[in-house]
Amino acid sequence: MWNEFKQFISRGNVLDLAVAVVIGGAFGAIVNSLVNDILMPIIGVIIGGLDFTGLAITVGDARIQYGNFIQAIVNFLIIAAALFFVVKSANAMMRQKQETPAPPPAPSPEVQLLSEIRDLLKEQSTR
Repeated sequence: MWNEFKQFISRGNVLDLAVAVVIGGAFGAIVNSLVNDILMPIIGVIIGGLDFTGLAITVGDARIQYGNFIQAIVNFLIIAAALFFVVKSANAMMRQKQETPAPPPAPSPEVQLLSEIRDLLKEQSTR
């Protein structure tokens, strides 16, 4: 059972997924900070000093904080745009890699020698 577990963990897909989750979490924290600490205060100043985190409606005893929801939407849109550009760039690189034909392999020394002999024979026959 231990060997099966080691085999499962050592597969490339599992490790790639683990790295992607960790990087995704870190990227999410960066985007949250960007939105909450930079973009939303600027947007608030532009529209008249409004703080989105304070936007809420009280209905009975419940407090509906729709300002936080607006910030979550902005976070999502920024993450979606970033992922869109990453995927678009990766697809363009893959297409370019597929469209670029590999250079033909260099002829072997034997083929080069035979080609030289052929060319010399052609020169002699045309004289």
